[in-house]
Amino acid sequence: MVSVLTELAQLPSAARDDLFRRMDDATAAALENSWEAMGHTGQKPPEGDWRVWLMMAGRGFGKTRAGAEWVQGIAMRDGGARIALVGASPAEARSVMVEGESGLLAVARLRGMRPLWYPALRRLEWASGAQAFTIGASDPEALRGPQFSHAWADEIAKWPMGQAAWDNLELALRLGDWPRVLATTTPRPVALLRGLLARGDAGGVVCTTGRTEDNRGHLAPGFIEAVTAQFGGTRLGRQELDGAMMEDVEGALWTRDLIERCRVRHVPAVAAGEGAALSRVVVGVDPPAGSGDGDACGIVVAGVGMDGRAYVVADASVEGRGPEGWARAVAGAAFAHGADRVIAEANNGGAMIESVLRAVDDSLPVRLVHASRGKSARAEPVAALYEAGRVAHRGAFPALEDQLCGMLIGGGYAGPGRSPDRADACVWALTALMLGKGRGGVVRVRGV
Repeated sequence: MVSVLTELAQLPSAARDDLFRRMDDATAAALENSWEAMGHTGQKPPEGDWRVWLMMAGRGFGKTRAGAEWVQGIAMRDGGARIALVGASPAEARSVMVEGESGLLAVARLRGMRPLWYPALRRLEWASGAQAFTIGASDPEALRGPQFSHAWADEIAKWPMGQAAWDNLELALRLGDWPRVLATTTPRPVALLRGLLARGDAGGVVCTTGRTEDNRGHLAPGFIEAVTAQFGGTRLGRQELDGAMMEDVEGALWTRDLIERCRVRHVPAVAAGEGAALSRVVVGVDPPAGSGDGDACGIVVAGVGMDGRAYVVADASVEGRGPEGWARAVAGAAFAHGADRVIAEANNGGAMIESVLRAVDDSLPVRLVHASRGKSARAEPVAALYEAGRVAHRGAFPALEDQLCGMLIGGGYAGPGRSPDRADACVWALTALMLGKGRGGVVRVRGV
């Protein structure tokens, strides 16, 4: 039976919903009350001898439900369990972890083993003898003295005195055969989370990550689409929806906050009633160093708006394609956006690059540029344009932005991948538009 429930939990939400519709009412009701069947994989405890289970995931992933189910399971199995329920404040521990819609009282009702709740004492008692106590991380000293066998720590990234509260909690986990803590949180680049992630498996920390999308079947209809349309790809969306830790690299030319300040939804229109418009559109290209199929080709489209500001409007970069494949991608981007010019770096086989591009489309207006300085040196004046508010991103380009935030002042790269191919293509495009000869000249107006 357990294996069948496990397989049911691993089904995509649409397939699982379809299966439930074909069940009789009694069977469906029984399964809906089964956490083994309804909880998705990311909500289940990892295997192994871990001490800290860090569940770092997007909003709506089901972190609170997972925490409550984990605590309820312990309380039903172990009458001697003494469990700390630590929220950012005593009020949040009560309202979310105990009394919330996915809190302990709600899941215990489904399991038929509801504990007694004494709000004045901040204590839960199960018939098995297990007890749990609500505590606020806002008062780390409250964790001195008590001792526990287990703990559920909720939203640790927003604890007001995070490290002090966490240290006292770990020191209080000294009962039972194997004290453990589940920490549920949306990621934020705070010292406490960084420290736990740095400990890793060797330090007894196992991390589960996940996205809001993973729990689609238990969220309101249309919620995923609405929040993705508004926040998808932005720093906030990647943190709150994708569960990604959005950190800045020390000494980087670009920061996440800088890019967010430069983000817009639309390029300003030429006049009321007309579509958004750009003049002098270019495609920046950072070709692969070799002729093989393994390297990426950075392809970024940018243009100058009628307000004189540069707008990055597309990241058409491709990976794993040979010369003809990436050249076709360049030609496609140029055609789609009506580019006036293709700016391609020529340091690695310039003649070959131009011939490949022209073989695909002999009408492509290609201009080869030679890099006399390193990537970071070329990028510094472009980063200054962002600081001055003279560049904007129309929409979100996560892969490109990750690379920009990995380029270091004075040289070096600390971003994803072997090389900042997308970032370099972006730099070439913006240099041609804003820093080259004849910059800003209006060739013709196009809707974008």
